[in-house]
Amino acid sequence: MHKSRLGALIIDCQVDDLETAAEFWSAALGGRADQGDPEGRYIEILGDGAEPRVILQRVEHPSRVHIDIETDDIPGEVARLERLGATVVEVMERWTVMQAPTGHRYCIVRARRDGFADKANPWD
Repeated sequence: MHKSRLGALIIDCQVDDLETAAEFWSAALGGRADQGDPEGRYIEILGDGAEPRVILQRVEHPSRVHIDIETDDIPGEVARLERLGATVVEVMERWTVMQAPTGHRYCIVRARRDGFADKANPWD
């Protein structure tokens, strides 16, 4: 058995200045920008810890939004979603990129938020 849940909303930004994007999104969402990534590729918009994380990510492809599903068993969650019709796009060192039957891409990542064990969905 493993568990999973919605972990984060990722705002992919094809921009040169991620800090300006963070100013907009933190004001729009009522959060506070956290410049925790030393490489400057990610900025988290901090809000209520019970909500999914909101993360800005600097990207080369056109701007879009995707979700992260967090889990305590990445291979198990990937297999479960493949049985539902999803396909693996790319296996990375710390996450797996998948595509839903609807064409939407999303990532399977390790659990990061507090309360995961109590609030995630259990799967056989």
